[in-house]
Amino acid sequence: MLEVHKLVKTTALRLYGKKDLKIDRFELPEISDDEILATVVSDTMCMSSWKLAQEAEDHKKTPDELSDNPIMIGHEFAGKIIQVGKNWQDKFTAGDDYVIQPNLARDDTPFVPGYSYPNIGGDATYVIIPKEVMELNCLVAFHGAAYYEGSLCEPLSCVIAAFDAQFHLIPHTYDHKMGIKEGGNLLMLGGTGPMGLLAIDYAIHADTKPKTLVVTDLNQEKLDYAKRLYPSDEVKMVFLNVNNLSISEQKELLLKAVDNTGYDDIFSMISVAPLVELAGQILNPDGCLNQFAGPVKKDFAASLNFYDVHYNFTHVTGTSGGNAQNEAQAAEMIARGTMNVAKVITHVLGLNAAAETTLSQPEIGGGKKLTYPGKKFDRIELAKVAPDSELGKILAKHNGLWSPEAEKWILETMPDI
Repeated sequence: MLEVHKLVKTTALRLYGKKDLKIDRFELPEISDDEILATVVSDTMCMSSWKLAQEAEDHKKTPDELSDNPIMIGHEFAGKIIQVGKNWQDKFTAGDDYVIQPNLARDDTPFVPGYSYPNIGGDATYVIIPKEVMELNCLVAFHGAAYYEGSLCEPLSCVIAAFDAQFHLIPHTYDHKMGIKEGGNLLMLGGTGPMGLLAIDYAIHADTKPKTLVVTDLNQEKLDYAKRLYPSDEVKMVFLNVNNLSISEQKELLLKAVDNTGYDDIFSMISVAPLVELAGQILNPDGCLNQFAGPVKKDFAASLNFYDVHYNFTHVTGTSGGNAQNEAQAAEMIARGTMNVAKVITHVLGLNAAAETTLSQPEIGGGKKLTYPGKKFDRIELAKVAPDSELGKILAKHNGLWSPEAEKWILETMPDI
């Protein structure tokens, strides 16, 4: 156990302005009775961090004058509690592992961990967890096999929130039952990115399952990867390559996949107006379209057929992040082994490579980039690890996937930052 002094030095990646990320080493202040000191062991990257770095002070969740008030970035993190302020010692204990739901959903401010604070973010060795995280039940105990699993609780919580936000009419009423339609047809447009893969995994393992799940993408290799990793004996799985197809051709193909019966639930995992409009056209009566992907442009818009809204009760929803309950559910599912979230990890790296990787996520491609903030090593693409290397042999034991054994090797082998 770390011997706690009044001041602890942290090494952190902080944002100073647009595309201006720097690694700083500085002393954290002594925690107050309302705060908690913790380590960060792992953090997975989200495209939201790329958007944050592009927008900087223009982002709604950042403070003004970032050059003088830099913030720690990274919001999908897990670690260990080191010291607990007096006011939280009845709920939290030093030595416990934790995850955080960064979406605090406060009415008074948009500020959240990983976007807004100088002393808490996933790309850091030590952080101070502010009282509002605990007050809103967003500090969650984690009992999984590895820290990377804890990091992926936050993205999974976003998926759970989206599924929970779906709604359908209870027959002969105007009341709604929340969630996807059980035994219905579910479509994921552009569903082979890391969030799409988590959504596929959740769809086939949640208590409420569709009859048919259709997933589209432009890349056959990514579709084949998803098909291989997510088989199901309970759900009919269909993976469709829509590359070079017109909207009308896509419509025909998508309807054919479900015997021209249409879709009860559609998740748009990309922000493309013609595809959103196509989704509206193939909804069943009482069908629900979820704009899952966060549009980059604030004026993103698409047409909606209001005849169908009025007479066929089609409707639209959307979510941005999960909540504390979703985080707790994700932590429980992952710890129980219901889902193997390692399937979405394609790269691992040390804190020294976090700035370049954050800014280059679209060009790098692949799935989740997993950072170990306490370590120093260049980004590793798992698919390109030499099979006869020590790490390659570990990956081979787990079908090429990241694993608790691989994490243990990184933490024991790689140099500290």
